[in-house]
Amino acid sequence: MINLARMLADIQFGRGAGAALFPDDTTFQLSSTQRLRYLISGNERIATVRARDSHLTLSMLGAKRLHVAFSHPRLRVVASPDAVPFVSAGKNLFARHVLYADPEIRAGDEVLVVDENDRLIATGRTVLAPDEMLQIKRGVAVSVRYGVEENVRRG
Repeated sequence: MINLARMLADIQFGRGAGAALFPDDTTFQLSSTQRLRYLISGNERIATVRARDSHLTLSMLGAKRLHVAFSHPRLRVVASPDAVPFVSAGKNLFARHVLYADPEIRAGDEVLVVDENDRLIATGRTVLAPDEMLQIKRGVAVSVRYGVEENVRRG
């Protein structure tokens, strides 16, 4: 099952993501239908396999591992200094506060939200495409799941 999780991560985030996210000591839990559901390190969740499309949703631990594995600008959306306190507390990132977005990401992708110095502040799902984030000045750009300051699930 860990090999399946690594393969899913490599497909979703790029080559090398599976090994970075899920080292050999990773454990897993199955859903009631015996499908891979949760990937765990110790007693902390790394990621969840979303049932509807088999995409991974990241916890802060998973986001931290990808942040170390991939250099800037890969998988990142950069938040303005004004937005950092709110986003790191788990609030959504609005388009007017996006300074940069990796052009390879698409709407609906799991991303890392960072500040101008590439410090990880949150993880979430993009609502807009990178070009839209930079051109549109209204609406949510990234629906934040977890901020570094508060691990409260959102969206």
